[in-house]
Amino acid sequence: MDSDGTRDPRGTHAHPVPRPAGPQDAGPVPPRPSLPPGTPHLPPGAPPRPDGSAFVSWLRAPRPEAAPGVWRFRYTPRPAEEPERIPARQLLSGALIAFLVGWLLWSLLWNGYLGGWWVVPLELFTPDSWRHSDDRVGNAVLWYTYYTLIALAIMLVVGRLGRWGEVWRRYGPRAWTRAAGAPAVERPPVPEQDPAQWPYLRAAGAQEAADRLAAEARAGLMGDVDQARIARAWQGVRSGRHTMASFSASVVKDGAAACPHPSGERDLPARHARHDLVTGQVRLGTTADDPRNPYLYRGTGLALGPELLGTSLLAVGPAGSGKTGALVRPLAESLCLHALAGRASVVVVGAAGAGLGPADSYDVVVRIAHPESVYDLDLYGGTSDPDEAAAILAEALVGDLADPHPGSDSRRSTTVLAQLLGPFRAVHGRFPSVPELRRLLDGAPGPMAALRKALTDTGHESLLRELDARERQMGHPGDVGSVLADRLALLDRPAFAGFFDTSGQTRPFSLKALDHPVRVRIDLPERGHADASRILARLVLAQFTTSVTVRDDRSLFACLLLDDATGVVTPEAVRAVQRLRSANAGVALTLRTLDDVPRPLRGPLLGAAGCRMAFSGLTPWDGQDFAEVWGKEWIEARDVTDRQIIAETPAGKALHAVRQVITGKAPTARAVTVRQVERERWSASELAHGVPPGHAVLSLTSVKGEHAPPLLVDLRGGAGRV
Repeated sequence: MDSDGTRDPRGTHAHPVPRPAGPQDAGPVPPRPSLPPGTPHLPPGAPPRPDGSAFVSWLRAPRPEAAPGVWRFRYTPRPAEEPERIPARQLLSGALIAFLVGWLLWSLLWNGYLGGWWVVPLELFTPDSWRHSDDRVGNAVLWYTYYTLIALAIMLVVGRLGRWGEVWRRYGPRAWTRAAGAPAVERPPVPEQDPAQWPYLRAAGAQEAADRLAAEARAGLMGDVDQARIARAWQGVRSGRHTMASFSASVVKDGAAACPHPSGERDLPARHARHDLVTGQVRLGTTADDPRNPYLYRGTGLALGPELLGTSLLAVGPAGSGKTGALVRPLAESLCLHALAGRASVVVVGAAGAGLGPADSYDVVVRIAHPESVYDLDLYGGTSDPDEAAAILAEALVGDLADPHPGSDSRRSTTVLAQLLGPFRAVHGRFPSVPELRRLLDGAPGPMAALRKALTDTGHESLLRELDARERQMGHPGDVGSVLADRLALLDRPAFAGFFDTSGQTRPFSLKALDHPVRVRIDLPERGHADASRILARLVLAQFTTSVTVRDDRSLFACLLLDDATGVVTPEAVRAVQRLRSANAGVALTLRTLDDVPRPLRGPLLGAAGCRMAFSGLTPWDGQDFAEVWGKEWIEARDVTDRQIIAETPAGKALHAVRQVITGKAPTARAVTVRQVERERWSASELAHGVPPGHAVLSLTSVKGEHAPPLLVDLRGGAGRV
């Protein structure tokens, strides 16, 4: 454990996270006594572990396929269209009237007011000896059986007319049970389909491994992260990355602790949201029972997972609307669990003290400008290519100054930096530090002359042309080198003196490590260094989009959560976000207002993000941008017109006068006109004034192209574990 509470997974190596441990990488592990499968490993004096019934029940719970965003854990599918619901007063009065009609009909038949025709079928289909025998008991049974059949026939007819079945479903004992929240009784699945018995391992011949895992699940030694991690390792076996023999040996040896995460952790220190690692979802809240929501979604849980975050997420809302607590932190917690299961890598960026989770939940915590930070941030993204490093650094320094159209200053800035980074690396074998690069950009004669002499002495005359071009550009008006130097001066401050070191004496973290299931939190020094924090946020975003798109293994989902994207959205960033979906990666950006994004980039940004979220308190002009991107829909509009009735006869006039005295209104006739009209799904006014506190409007798009329309979601019910 380090001084700031972070764990060091690699000791003193430069890159803190090794490659993920597959089944063949289970060792070396600390020796421990050999115990039979399913035996708990408890420290002395610890209370006994609970049995695994809760875990097995969770694992066996139904998770039917559902529309995007629906919380699938124990989800009960609903029809797509809302069934016609009869008002309670009309339903009960109709049922009562139907009962009275049936009672009246039976009374008339029984008392002979309708004649004796209704007993003719009995006389036609039964012999006379049955009806007129001396056996009084037999006669009573025959006749009262027939009376019962007639009564049942009457009840069936009037019950259907009076909708007694609907009354029973709405007000019967089953409705009371549902209202009381009683859990439904679930039948255990057959052994061949029981996930607690690991049927796919048994089908593949790993019988011993399946027995060990089933025993540990029953003994309470397995958690949801263990199940997900072993399932992920099994995917590696099926894809050929691991062998069946190594996987089986690891599981038989370590049970639920097999195939561990490099940190050795099997769960987070604490959870504040509801997670389901079988589906990969985290529950954010409940879709409101509102007419503007499709009936399919009303009252269901709203959840996000990698299949939705893979299209990227943009959330906009004022300060205090819940972006961090109700969105970013649950997503960070979920992705950290996925990382422990070997499914994902996550980078969470926010201001220091923003409440993005404890340090123990992460493998790497980079606390920029904090003297006790264990890790540093690699200014050049871990690359050795000067052109790539120049592009990343130019995007961070002046990406927000670039014109959104092609041919902007971003390319010229990249060229200027490449003219200096290439020669410097050729001479020194590393990239320049912040003070060194600043002096070169300022055109100080000493550093430039020293670099020129070193190139000549080391035989890199070909790179002298780069320095010659840089020196010629310095004298021209409009040279971007001075702008780069001014921006870089924001990082050349005493607070950052111990950071961005390129000499190899510190432990810089590089986003190249996203090839592995790593959990990273980067704290930005917003207090007193707001401009520098924006530069660093753009740097992290540029490094992330560059690193994840060149990964060899894209089966690992990579996600960047940026708690405040003010000043981060640039033309290049928007183009990079559009490329993430094909790389099995995504970003989640939060903004206080769309005014923090240049006007030409607002439409492309909303188009690049597949999931869009508008929190309560949105301004009308921000709501207008959301209303435009969400478009319109055809709805059925009902126009009601009341027309006054004019009486022509004296009796009619008198009746109307009496009615007006009683009701206080003139007699009218109502005309209803139904027509199809096109209306905005959510108007700017509704988004600004119609979203209650603690709610948000969210539209979703999955990586498969499935869509969910804008949904009004109550975010206050998403926290808490079950």
